Amino acid sequence: MSLTLYAHPFSSYCQKVLIAFWENDVAFAYRHLEDEGAGEELAALWPIGRFPVLVDGERTVIESSIIIEHLGLHHPGPVRLIPTDPDAALEVRFLDRFFDNYVMSAMQGPVFTAIRTEDPARRAESMDDARTALDKAYAWLEPRLAGRTWAAGEAFTLADCAAAPSLFYADWVHQIGDQFPNLRAYRTRLLQRPSFARAVEEARKYRSYFPLGAPDRD
Repeated sequence: MSLTLYAHPFSSYCQKVLIAFWENDVAFAYRHLEDEGAGEELAALWPIGRFPVLVDGERTVIESSIIIEHLGLHHPGPVRLIPTDPDAALEVRFLDRFFDNYVMSAMQGPVFTAIRTEDPARRAESMDDARTALDKAYAWLEPRLAGRTWAAGEAFTLADCAAAPSLFYADWVHQIGDQFPNLRAYRTRLLQRPSFARAVEEARKYRSYFPLGAPDRD
C-alpha cells in the first residue's frame, strides 16, 4: 500500500517524521508543500492546516509522533523506534513530549514573534522568554544524558527523532552553552546520524526562511 507524506523539508516536525522514514528505509511519495496544489490537498485532508500529514491508503494520519507510531505498527523496519518493554516505551514517549513541548515550543516563540511583528520590544521579550525556558530544558537534560548515547539509552528511538530538529533549531535561537557538555555532544551525535544529516542537508537551501537569521554553521 502506497504512502504519501505532505511535508516541507525546513519544518522541524516534518524532519522528525522524515528521520523515522529514513531510519527504516520506508518508501513513500513526498508531497512537497511548495509543489503546485499540495497546499490545497493538505487543507482538504486536514483543515487545521498543520503538517506533516501522512496518507496511508484510505487512512489519514496526523501529528508527528502518531505518524511515527503508525509506521512502527504498519510499516516496521529493523530500527524499532518504540521499545517493546512498556516501561522503556513510556520513557521514550515522555522524552518525545519533552523535546516537543519544552525545547521546540520554546524555540518557536521568538520565531513566530519575528514573523508576526517588527516591534523590537515584543521581539526582545519573546527572546528573553525563550532563553529562560531553554536554559531550564538544557539544565534538565544535561545530567539525564550522562552516560547515554541516545536520549533514552543506547537505542535510537522516537525520542531522538524529536530531539534532533528540536535541539538543532533551539541552538540557533539560544546556543547550548559550554556548561552543558553532555547536551552539546548529544546534538553533535544527532547531526552525524545519517537520517538526520540527510534532513539537514535537504533543508539547507531554505535557511533564508528562518526569520531570526540562520547562523553560519551546522
